[in-house]
Amino acid sequence: MNDPGRVVILGAGPTGLGAAVRLHELGHDRWQVIEQEDRPGGLARSYVDDAGFTWDCGGHVQFSHYAYYDALCDRAVGDAWLDHERESWIWIKGRFVPYPFQNNIQRLDPADRDRALADVVRAAACRERRPANFAEWIVATFGDALAELFFFPYNRKVWGYPLERLGISWMGERVAVPDVERLRRNVRTGEDDLSWGPNNMFRFPLHGGTGAIWKGVAAALPAEKIRFGAEVTAVRLAERIVELRDGRRVPYDALVSSLPLDVLCTMATDLPAALRQAAGRLVYSAVHVLGVGLRGPKPDTLARKCWMYFPEAHSPYYRVTVFSNYSPHNVPPDDACWSLMAEVSETPEKAVRVETLRRDVLAAMRADGLLGGAEVVSFWHRREAHGYPTPFLGRDETLACLLPGLEAHRVFSRGRFGAWKYEVSNQDHSCMQGVELVDRLLDAGDGDEPTLNRPDRVNAGAFAATARR
Repeated sequence: MNDPGRVVILGAGPTGLGAAVRLHELGHDRWQVIEQEDRPGGLARSYVDDAGFTWDCGGHVQFSHYAYYDALCDRAVGDAWLDHERESWIWIKGRFVPYPFQNNIQRLDPADRDRALADVVRAAACRERRPANFAEWIVATFGDALAELFFFPYNRKVWGYPLERLGISWMGERVAVPDVERLRRNVRTGEDDLSWGPNNMFRFPLHGGTGAIWKGVAAALPAEKIRFGAEVTAVRLAERIVELRDGRRVPYDALVSSLPLDVLCTMATDLPAALRQAAGRLVYSAVHVLGVGLRGPKPDTLARKCWMYFPEAHSPYYRVTVFSNYSPHNVPPDDACWSLMAEVSETPEKAVRVETLRRDVLAAMRADGLLGGAEVVSFWHRREAHGYPTPFLGRDETLACLLPGLEAHRVFSRGRFGAWKYEVSNQDHSCMQGVELVDRLLDAGDGDEPTLNRPDRVNAGAFAATARR
């Protein structure tokens, strides 16, 4: 087994903790985690507000591609899980349509339904050339009607950029390509089609929100190995030193970073100009997470729903989660309490008026029939500067320059924003990027890092992605 020397890990989110767990598991004790926040979890942290409502930093669910990850979560949380059948919907034209939208056009007005089906049939018959961008791919795959009704407005809202700027290499299992015969059958029978998707069953911690998982993972590691409240101000590549805000200098032989790749490159001294220029091409969006704590009757339409998508312009949010449906302990011990959690994207091309956001979100929730007669008793707002790593055109070429360029300096950037691959940026993917990297550094596996290098095959289940014991 190789000895990578002193391993410093930046970030105690899923990636950093995955790397730390694997190092500890394999008996390599020369490692240290440095975390800026006061708790573990990264973008999977959880908070409890002053009114006793629990909130996540976004709409997270636990769905896994990996047996190793499942076992890690089980050790962290024990048997305190709730299992859920996915109930996700699209609110459009004053009605709910089941997810995925393209499989349930029978719910649309007859004119929209018939036009959508005809366009899907035409699109299926005319796939002759590879689309140049995401906008072209949508039209080529779904036709004009579904593009105009849902795919264009929703994706513009969630990504915050013109869809012509997005590539198409990232999608894989995340988008259901229409099956014409299946759509015809659904239109003919009027039956809902709910089975598609990688997370039609998921689980959620009974207590503590998603952050309970990473709190449990961190608690199983030696406490002295994780420094919370430690902000990195510089990474000195030539000296292999991490500098902290409080003046401490931490030496490393290998640096595992889950910091946003653009931030890491800004902090890195002695970074070659080509890498700095490449980092400047990275594209991302911020996300505002807005928790609405409620007391009073919950609309019957929300009794079983998990999350809902909102493509229409009058709603500032792109997604709303009925967070109290995930666990009754996400709200105070009051039978009348329940909660909604909304997400709003922000980019340089999609500004957000923060000063009116609370008012705008609550007004839209009332207009969308989400609040019923309930009283708003809590409002929680958190902005994450890095919310979504945008799969922009030229992303793969940019990463092909950045990641190996940093590795030449013994800096390994992994995770949601460390590797900048949206298609493998969920918690399980991010954690396993840390695990697989450690296997490579210690020569404990085959060195392949399948999650980073073969996202499509991992998501399709082609790899038995379990770290070697």
